[in-house]
Amino acid sequence: MDWIKKDNVGWIDVLRIVAIFAVVYSHTCDNFIARFAADRVSFHTGLFMECFARPCVVLMVMISGHLLLPLRGDLSLRGFYAKRIGRVAVPLVVWSLLLPVAFYLYFSGPGAATENPIIDASAYTSANLLNHLYTFVFNFNFEATPLWFLYMLIGLYLALPIVNAWLVQASRRDVQTVLLLWFVSLWLPYLRVLVPFLGGAGEAGFAPLWGECEWNSVGALYYVSGFMGYMILAYYLKTYPLCWSWAKTLAVAVPVYAVGYAVTSLGYIVADLNHPGSYTYLEIPWYMCGINVAMQAFGVYVVFMKLQVRSRAWLSQAASMMFGVYLCHFPIVQVVYDWFHVPSLPYGFQIVCISLTSFALSFLLTWLLYRLPLTRRIVK
Repeated sequence: MDWIKKDNVGWIDVLRIVAIFAVVYSHTCDNFIARFAADRVSFHTGLFMECFARPCVVLMVMISGHLLLPLRGDLSLRGFYAKRIGRVAVPLVVWSLLLPVAFYLYFSGPGAATENPIIDASAYTSANLLNHLYTFVFNFNFEATPLWFLYMLIGLYLALPIVNAWLVQASRRDVQTVLLLWFVSLWLPYLRVLVPFLGGAGEAGFAPLWGECEWNSVGALYYVSGFMGYMILAYYLKTYPLCWSWAKTLAVAVPVYAVGYAVTSLGYIVADLNHPGSYTYLEIPWYMCGINVAMQAFGVYVVFMKLQVRSRAWLSQAASMMFGVYLCHFPIVQVVYDWFHVPSLPYGFQIVCISLTSFALSFLLTWLLYRLPLTRRIVK
């Protein structure tokens, strides 16, 4: 059976499903957060619910690190690039074209009267559609927001063989040293906030640090920061397991996650109070490579590592569908939002219904696309 791979691990399959559902759930909550001052109940409900799932993408990166590192020794550099980047490039191109079309067809037609706060239905014109069908070569468009992950993943794949060459000969202390440097880099988003108040140059939240300036965006910790740190952390936890009891695991993981969650959610509120509705500032406490989100991800990951989940065919099959669910869910969430946006329903109930329905429909669509040889390549 092609679902069963030698590296299938039961808890990894479960975590992959949970992480992708959390992505769908997060994008559902965004529609409620976006009301801001217009409806503070909607804003707070969406915010506090979404922040539980904030480390979802980080968990996906850590899963990749666990499964890929160390790299197979029988693949050349070009062979690795062809295999890994080739698998990502095709879905990236296809879905960069499909997603804007899906949004255009819905919001220029049956969804034109939507009350979705993140959607401007008047913007879905044929001229804008044409623009989005070729500008994706420079960056993702709003309709293809989830595809930012694929661009980032390609970047990780480009650097992974270089990192792997070091990892396979590095001692445990060497890996710990690099992880320590990466840990320091996780504090930079908040140091950038503090520097101007301490007399340093720059704007709060965007102060240049350690060599950065208008003509140089590469600071001292640039090369030991970012998502690669999560992959190395996953490799470290696999190679040097914590071997904690359940009591110790929960005693560490729960408080670490809780503190991270508090900073993620309350930090967003503080940012909104000081810069109402400004996503530029609001994203600071939500940075994936910030210490608070890293704490949440660590708390979740070490708990899942403790799970004794037997690898099964149906579980591996479901987990294998998650890449397709990730790729296709975004327009489905917006459509389903209109189904459940009923003023008499509590916002929390709406979020749960939209998330579950969108996830189920995305899974069904992925399953159908996988069944057809011509479309299997864009969801596998």
